[in-house]
Amino acid sequence: MSSPGGSDDNPFKGTPFEQIFQALGGGAGGTGGAGMPDLSALMGQMQAMMQPYDGPVNWGLATDIARRTTAQEPDPTPGRAEQTRVADAIRLADHWLDSATVLPSGVTTSAAWSRAEWIEQTTEVWRVLVEPVAEHVVGAMGKAMPEEARAMAGPLIGMLGKAGGAMFGSQVGAALGGLAGEVLTASDIGLPLGPAGKAALLPHNIAAFAEGLDVDVEDVTLYLALREAAHQRLFAHVPWLRAHLISSVEDFGRGVTIDVSGIEQAMGGLDPTNLEAMQEALQGGLFEPKQTPQQAAALERLETTLALVEGWVDEVVGQATVERMPAATKMHEAFRRRRAAGGPAEETFAALVGLELRPRRLRDASTLWGALRSKHGTEERDAVWAHPDLLPTAADLDDPLGFREDLPQVPELSDEDFDRELGKLLDAGTDEGDGGESSGGDADPRPGA
Repeated sequence: MSSPGGSDDNPFKGTPFEQIFQALGGGAGGTGGAGMPDLSALMGQMQAMMQPYDGPVNWGLATDIARRTTAQEPDPTPGRAEQTRVADAIRLADHWLDSATVLPSGVTTSAAWSRAEWIEQTTEVWRVLVEPVAEHVVGAMGKAMPEEARAMAGPLIGMLGKAGGAMFGSQVGAALGGLAGEVLTASDIGLPLGPAGKAALLPHNIAAFAEGLDVDVEDVTLYLALREAAHQRLFAHVPWLRAHLISSVEDFGRGVTIDVSGIEQAMGGLDPTNLEAMQEALQGGLFEPKQTPQQAAALERLETTLALVEGWVDEVVGQATVERMPAATKMHEAFRRRRAAGGPAEETFAALVGLELRPRRLRDASTLWGALRSKHGTEERDAVWAHPDLLPTAADLDDPLGFREDLPQVPELSDEDFDRELGKLLDAGTDEGDGGESSGGDADPRPGA
């Protein structure tokens, strides 16, 4: 590790304190006083880091670092006027979506969030997503130490686990703080991160996003309200979807395996009383998880379902705006470029739980939903969400135009055609009733007679 006076301007590089130092402003101005953070704040963070906490991750430290990360730039709390604009946009969006999907509104409340509020409102779901991986990785250090080393370390094993949980907390906090500066809505990354039924937009982030587009900020807000309201419909009226997505991440986390033999070899040369050396080992990739076949299957399920969610939202919003919002096409392309560049979902999942999402599947999923609607209608398209077994698979996304190709195409009937076909059905029913009466006149209709 570099010394404080060396070429590296972060004296805590390689330890759990590294992210804390950076989050508090350290390292930006080179060596010397210009790059040093508020030392009293730094000491406060170190003290908080050593406080007892439950679970494999120090969430108090994580949320504190996340908030400090967002506070490095202006993060105004939305006022009453912004709350009203967001509520109006959500109401209009829900009205437009009524004509594009058979799923009814899933919005119970709306909100305009600051970045800090996004962190506060989504932490509970992040806890569920992150802790399975953290538990395995942090616990691997103590388990991999030889028996003699564990006996020598004694109570330091517990301290080592706390140091690992603090490291995870600092990484989670830095990642969430960065993500909070990029997300535009509560459902921006396709997962149900916020409270159920609450449609939320982040006006400050939306204004920054709109600056790079040749689109009025009101249109950008309405387009994002449409996407958020569409997500809320899906999560509200497909009852298994929320648990399905979260359990896929949990399954991935529970399947984390560590190369214990490699750790044992490395740990054999470490002094169990030297916490700094152990922290450097933890930070240096010693505990990089190995992907198992079970994890690969869980990852494919998650990627496919997320692609289907986002593809359905693309399709539904496209139908809702096709005759109402000329700027919708430009907004759609802007979102596709944002995904292709490796958006916030990819980077955050890779940093927190080792999941790398592939945005190319979203285009395939959008094509699949559009083709299904064109061939069989809106009701048939939305009915696919009735059960997870009906969902398209990764193989179906490889051939999106061929999904359910074997189903008969629904004919479009005029009112006269409908009345005529209905009359035929009624006549057929009457004939069958007459025939049954004449052919079985002496038969006793009672069961078993």
